[in-house]
Amino acid sequence: MPLGKRIKQVLIGSPLNPFNPQILRHISLVAFLAWVGLGADGLSSTCYGPEEAYIALGSHTHFALYIAIATAVTVFVISLGYNQVIELFPSGGGGYKVASQLLGAPIGLISGAALIVDYVLTIAVSTASAMDAFYSILPSGFLRYKLLSEVGLIIVLLLLNMRGMKESIKFLLPIFLGFFILHVFLILYGIFAHHHGLTLIVPDALQETKNTIATVGWLPVLALIFHAYSLGSGTYTGLEAVSNNVNRLREPRVATGKWTMFYMAVSLSMTATGMILLFLLWGPQPEEGKTLNAVVFQAILGPSQTGQFVLMLTLLLEAGLLFVAANTGFLAGPSVLANMAIDGWMPNRFRHLSTRLVIQNGLFLFGLFAIGILLWCDGKVSLLVVLYSINVFITFSLSLFGMCVYWGKQREKASPRWFWRLSFSFFAFTITSTILCITLITKFQSGGWLTVVITCGVIFICSLIKRHYNKFSKKLAQLDIQLKQPLVHPLNQVLIDTQQPTAVILVGKSTGVAMHTLLNVIRMFPRHFKNFVFISAGIVDVESFAGQNSLEHMRSDVNENLQYFVDYCHQYGIAAEAYASFGTDTVEELTKMAITVGKKYSNCIFLLKQDYF
Repeated sequence: MPLGKRIKQVLIGSPLNPFNPQILRHISLVAFLAWVGLGADGLSSTCYGPEEAYIALGSHTHFALYIAIATAVTVFVISLGYNQVIELFPSGGGGYKVASQLLGAPIGLISGAALIVDYVLTIAVSTASAMDAFYSILPSGFLRYKLLSEVGLIIVLLLLNMRGMKESIKFLLPIFLGFFILHVFLILYGIFAHHHGLTLIVPDALQETKNTIATVGWLPVLALIFHAYSLGSGTYTGLEAVSNNVNRLREPRVATGKWTMFYMAVSLSMTATGMILLFLLWGPQPEEGKTLNAVVFQAILGPSQTGQFVLMLTLLLEAGLLFVAANTGFLAGPSVLANMAIDGWMPNRFRHLSTRLVIQNGLFLFGLFAIGILLWCDGKVSLLVVLYSINVFITFSLSLFGMCVYWGKQREKASPRWFWRLSFSFFAFTITSTILCITLITKFQSGGWLTVVITCGVIFICSLIKRHYNKFSKKLAQLDIQLKQPLVHPLNQVLIDTQQPTAVILVGKSTGVAMHTLLNVIRMFPRHFKNFVFISAGIVDVESFAGQNSLEHMRSDVNENLQYFVDYCHQYGIAAEAYASFGTDTVEELTKMAITVGKKYSNCIFLLKQDYF
């Protein structure tokens, strides 16, 4: 084996066979692993989301009780809303598919562009936050290496995901579970240790509310609570990841997706609400160079040696979970890119799988894009978080509005569930769109304008790509119609003489292009070639790898296309045969077939149009 292939196999593992009936089961995720892989983004937001909301309240800290209740409710509302998306789109695609099919292709493009930017920022924000947490433990002299460490961390995640989704999740599983178990323990311990204050939270909150309303009125109080609530919107990030990747879950996919959403909702609401309650009970004050989580945990654990060790372990696990959360961008982002490539908004190469059946080109794009944004922002988490939260709620709002449209149309079909589903979807849409508007208005000058510019830039590029594919597809369709030759004569198989001159024609998806090549060869070299061999590579991409039926359909289409050309030659008394190969790499499959054909036919020449690929 060549050295390059050996190194590649060591780094990313041996190739997988997409036609193995057991392979889907091998690489698909059960609900528990999906919770770890796709839920880390949401769970990690408890490291900064509740803190942002609590600090925004200023001296009116008792209003945090309302924020805690609203946070738990919002998590479950969004989760239940996305359960409907999972039911309606069990093949994956999430917010992009909802917006495209229920609201139209242009709205789908907006949702898809927002998701692309969202997942790139998931990688960038989580990586930068993880390094902030890690370097806060080290002496300040090491800070000059922080940005370089963030870039290195992204490269490590990229290599992990090149091996496959399941492999990367198993590697990061101990970090995720360590964070969740330790934080639940500390939250429960912190509440129990301060249990005498727990009974005073409700009356104190009501009394402060009454006093503040009497002083300034209802409107400023509501404005303050909504402002703080919207600034904690980062808490809800990542909840859409499951619906985008339903096709990667273990059968039955819908049930697995719903269980995954349930695990995510329970774990996120428990930790986010728990952290806000800890802030309310212990009243931590912000300290420079420390997160509010670190301040409150230090107060809970005390100055003892054991307490300091547990605090250090907690902060390391927070950094570790943010590392796992960055991996969510690599897990979910390329799937969105692939779905957009299927619809022509992105280049076709982003729907192709590698030998490990991962979307390799998408992984590279997200990795490079995230590194570019990190370097441009100099790793500043405060700026990255603003860019991040706006795109998340664009997708939330469009998805839930799409569900409103869907259930509204079900009224015409007399569906018994339409009214309650519509009411719930509209309620969820109202929450997410309100948060989006408040965040966009309050944070527009602090960086919100930049995320609008970046997202609009992605939309513009996608529109140019779509325009190119539309023009190209129209030309191919016209060529197929013009050159489609009927099979009218009786088909008599002609014996092949492998020593005679042979023309080998590569057949792509367009029959018109291949027929144009065949007719030109016959015209330019009359009666020279005695044999015609047609070869075609069926490529296993994201669309065909959706299930065993999709794979068989793709295989049938390729074989049927080849048989048409063989039958066409036979009806005119020309010897012909066909070869088909199936895999994830077009060039590799064609090369293997070319070697096979070259050995059989001693006098052959290979012909193809320039636009075959």
